[in-house]
Amino acid sequence: MPSGIPDHVLLITGGRPLCGRIRVGGSKNATLPLMAASMLTREPLVLDNVAGVADTALMGEILGGLGVVVDRPECGRVTLNAADVSGVVADDLGRRMRASIVLLGSLISRVGMARLPKPGGDQIGARRVEMHVRGLRAMGAEVVETAGEFIARAPDGLRGARVVLDMPTVTGTENIIMAAVLADGRTEIFNAAREPHVQDLCRCLIAMGARIHGAGTDEIVVEGVRSLRGAEHRVIADYLEAGTYAMAVAAAGGDAFLEEGPAHDLPSVLVKLQEAGVEVETDGDGIRVRRDPTRPLRPVDLWTWAHPGFPTDLQPQYVAFMTQAHGTALITEPLYDSRFQHVPELSRMGARIAVNGRDAVVRGPARLHGTDVLVPDIRSGAALVIAALCAKGTTEIADAWHIERGYEDMPGKLRALGADVELRTAAEPVLPDR
Repeated sequence: MPSGIPDHVLLITGGRPLCGRIRVGGSKNATLPLMAASMLTREPLVLDNVAGVADTALMGEILGGLGVVVDRPECGRVTLNAADVSGVVADDLGRRMRASIVLLGSLISRVGMARLPKPGGDQIGARRVEMHVRGLRAMGAEVVETAGEFIARAPDGLRGARVVLDMPTVTGTENIIMAAVLADGRTEIFNAAREPHVQDLCRCLIAMGARIHGAGTDEIVVEGVRSLRGAEHRVIADYLEAGTYAMAVAAAGGDAFLEEGPAHDLPSVLVKLQEAGVEVETDGDGIRVRRDPTRPLRPVDLWTWAHPGFPTDLQPQYVAFMTQAHGTALITEPLYDSRFQHVPELSRMGARIAVNGRDAVVRGPARLHGTDVLVPDIRSGAALVIAALCAKGTTEIADAWHIERGYEDMPGKLRALGADVELRTAAEPVLPDR
């Protein structure tokens, strides 16, 4: 556990249907690159609908160390002023979050150099940072990778280039876009990521004066400009949060409305829920998910892929959901080689899951029972929460600080839906009811 972060434990007593309304917050995965984009201008960038999660707070600390003035005048609103910044990321901060790599492109673009530690964060398998580096080198950057850090320089500035990615890497696409907006000439990115948060970054940069075409497709073209201006931008709703709560309701049963849930960003997820027998209704205001707890769920196989495919960040939650289906489901995870870290913990709760390489076979319905489990990463933590909501008895989920990195007030939102959830510090004794 990183220093300075309280060690929280979630206590969840399962067996209750989830009913009511909750609001889906701003996307963490959109907010982090947007905050990095603040360094591309000397004028203030104002972001609304910013999720109050640990990772956005940590990014604020990292930017503050670079000289960015970070102001949070009210909940959900952040003003970033990067009038004077340096290119050296503090070692202790940068290592705590893998998304800090997204600073590479904006720093080289703005100050001509970047020095940052190899990032930490969730350890879910190999992440292809070499594609970031290869793209930046094609644009004229000198990038040196040591055992512990990246050192990049562009003494003659960056120039437009043709960048072909081996696969659609989200952070790599974001890095190259931010490097290209102030580069000399035209940059073409092939096999670009199409995720909603990549599109959101492009919308913000365009509002700042960037010339970007093709966001949301696999070919993005950036025409470099001399400078960018400040702007005000509203962060998109978090489709991963919406998908997580949708699967929680589907697994535990109930009837819930997810206000501002972005159905258009969840096509493959909502289809899978419907195939499993869950009722899903969408409109301009959000997503309604409904399932009678007595109605059996059908097993549905899954293959994760880049957007608009099923998000890898929702695969752990889907595995937990499928433990309640009547039959066998095959889950294939081709994107990361260590993304079944939730399986041993789910098995402790009674789940029947067999992992073979990148495949997991889930046999249901499992009679889950409460026990002590440990959160290995953000999305695995969400999967354990879903399982706990379905389990008989009380589940104690340790290292819940992982969950707080990606979900704003998950205990409060679950309680609003009728769940029996309590958040305690690890040092606080669990006393029997009297």
